[in-house]
Amino acid sequence: MLQSLVLWLVALWVITAINPFYPRDWLIENMLVFIYVALLVFTYPRFKFSNFSYALFSLFLSLHLIGAHYTYSETPLGFWLQPIFDFERNHYDRIVHFCFGLLIAYPMREILLRQVEVKRAWSYFLAVAVIMAFSAFYEVMEGIVAMLVSPELGSAYLGTQGDEWDAQKDSFLAFIGAIVAMLLTWVYVRKTGREN
Repeated sequence: MLQSLVLWLVALWVITAINPFYPRDWLIENMLVFIYVALLVFTYPRFKFSNFSYALFSLFLSLHLIGAHYTYSETPLGFWLQPIFDFERNHYDRIVHFCFGLLIAYPMREILLRQVEVKRAWSYFLAVAVIMAFSAFYEVMEGIVAMLVSPELGSAYLGTQGDEWDAQKDSFLAFIGAIVAMLLTWVYVRKTGREN
C-alpha cells in the first residue's frame, strides 16, 4: 500500500507543480510532504501501518498538495464554500487542519498501540493529545519558517487572511477532528471487536 501512496503522491505532486500560484510558497509548503513521505518510506521496514492508515495519509497529503498549489487562502474549494455558508474568508486551511486531526489520529493510535504498547483505553486519549501536540508544534514552526525563509510571503504562506487567532483556531480544529476520529474508532472497535 505504501508504494501506491508514493505513486499517487508523486503523480499529484507533478500535476500541482504546474504553474503554482506562488512558486516560492509552493516549494516551502511541499517540504512538509517530502518530509512526511520520507519518514513513511524510511520507517516502513520497521513499522508497517495498516492499509487504512496509508489511505488516510494519502488523503491528508493530497489535500495539502492541493492547498500548496493555490495557497490555502486561494484554493477553489474554499471559494466555492464561501457563498454556501456565508463565510467571509476562504476556509480551505481550516478544512485541512480539521482533516489533520480526523485523518491522522487513527494512524497515531496505531503507533501508540503497536510500538508504545499503551493500554487500549488510553490510546484514544493519547492519540488526541499527540495530534494536539503536533498541531501546536506545526503552527509554531510554520511561523518561524515564514519569518526566516520568506518574510514577504509570510501572509500567503501562513494563510491567516487577517485573523490574528488563526493558529489557535487551526489547532482547535485539529483537536476536534481527532476527537471525531477517536469516537468513530471507539464505536467501530466496540461493535466489531476489531482494530482495523
